[in-house]
Amino acid sequence: MEKLQYTNIFDAIVDGSSINADDFSTHADGSSTHADGSAQAADLKFRADMMLVLRSYFESQGWKQADIMLALDITQPRASELTKGKVDKFSSDKLICFLAKIGYSIKPSLTFECGQAPLFKCTTQSLKRA
Repeated sequence: MEKLQYTNIFDAIVDGSSINADDFSTHADGSSTHADGSAQAADLKFRADMMLVLRSYFESQGWKQADIMLALDITQPRASELTKGKVDKFSSDKLICFLAKIGYSIKPSLTFECGQAPLFKCTTQSLKRA
């Protein structure tokens, strides 16, 4: 059985589905939008990216589902959905809350450079005091 490799859950979702990956434009800042300007597509990509970040964090900590349940105060079925990348089961708000529960927040910023389009960035900040 061939193991499929993806760098993003979003890529796995659109692979072989009725959603055409070619309908999405990737911009210089890494953001993607659907050809029709769909905000839903941008939200789907954001949620997929957030789930990858969370899953990578859990793996780096060696967490099992029981650890995830305890840290995020969620049930086993929800922990399973999260680790399996069930993007449709989680809102952006919920994923941001999960990030906060493990000690991080998202800090958006916007920079302007002469003659360039504005650049939007999101970084994480630790909520833990040093």
